[in-house]
Amino acid sequence: MSTPTTQPDPAHGGTEEISIEQKETEGLSQGQIVRKRFFRHRAALISMVVLALIVIMAFTSVGVNLWGLRIPGWWPYSWDQIPPKLNNGVPTLSIWPPQVGTHPFGQDEVGRDIFAVVMRGTQQSLMVMVIAGVVATVIGVVIGALAGFYRGATDSVLMRFTDIIITIPLIVIGSVLGNAFGSLGAAVLGVVIGIFAWTTMARLVRGEFLTLREREFVDAARVSGARDRRIIFRHILPNSVGVIVVNATLLMAGAILLESTLSFLGFGVQSPDTSLGKIISENQAAFSTRPWLFWWPGIFIIIITLCVNFIGDGLRDAFDPRQKKMPSERAMARAARASGPAPTVVDTTAGIDARSVDVGIETAYTGDVTNYHDPRPETPGDTRRGPLDPER
Repeated sequence: MSTPTTQPDPAHGGTEEISIEQKETEGLSQGQIVRKRFFRHRAALISMVVLALIVIMAFTSVGVNLWGLRIPGWWPYSWDQIPPKLNNGVPTLSIWPPQVGTHPFGQDEVGRDIFAVVMRGTQQSLMVMVIAGVVATVIGVVIGALAGFYRGATDSVLMRFTDIIITIPLIVIGSVLGNAFGSLGAAVLGVVIGIFAWTTMARLVRGEFLTLREREFVDAARVSGARDRRIIFRHILPNSVGVIVVNATLLMAGAILLESTLSFLGFGVQSPDTSLGKIISENQAAFSTRPWLFWWPGIFIIIITLCVNFIGDGLRDAFDPRQKKMPSERAMARAARASGPAPTVVDTTAGIDARSVDVGIETAYTGDVTNYHDPRPETPGDTRRGPLDPER
């Protein structure tokens, strides 16, 4: 809850309540307000920078190989290259004294450079994450929008179909389809995962559409003659972008975990290509003797998942106007100085001297509520009159 500050209103001769957040966003568009709130979320901002560095390092270090098109990178070794083993494959990366060495992540049993292998696995996992997130978001938005806008029979059919998909465990569907299509590459595996990961998105979008379709701007669009397609995509959908973007980031985080799980079980990306989960699966037997073969892909999975989740948390705070940040003491003091001292309110109404009340010919009340004199004679047993009310 934001702390209000007072500002004089010369037109009305009083004060008006203006919150600190309202003063900060005054004159800004909705996009500028969202960007300002997002950049104020430190964890999301740091996560976005870390994720961008990982993406740049993964796609520039060992190059890109897509459907036969291969672009070399700046790292001297490739993920499918087998150089001679050095120092029994122990990592050459050292914090103190600081050095990178020839093989910073070490080498496996056959001599492959683990840094190159992990970078290639990161490429494939990121590709699966993005493709699965986009496919699941598109399917979920379309189904949820149609069900929430038209309701009735359309809503019943689409939601019962969604319930059927939810009842089937995603790991089972992924294992069956991953075993069938995993050899076709990470892009196809991402599409397969996205086709069955849209159910949560559809339910959220449906609930949002059920709420927004009853708003006044939708009624105004109908009165002006707008078609249903225009109302859905030009009026209601832009107002649901906050829920969609936040849930899309959660879908991407879940997709990379699902891909790692499928590859670990042998149903994901197939050889000769690799992914982070496949690297862990291939080197699980060497955990006690060569732990660095197991650590590095696991660390990258954790970092990518945490970064995506923190970015989603920052987007939720940015798009949701109910997420208020409690202003600090410095912000409150700065707002108080900017608004100036509160004006003194003076009562200019004519005063009424009510210090005395005359009852009959005697003064009964002189301002002392506790000690007052009742001039009326007391008659024993007379209950027709009550005690004197000094305020009367």
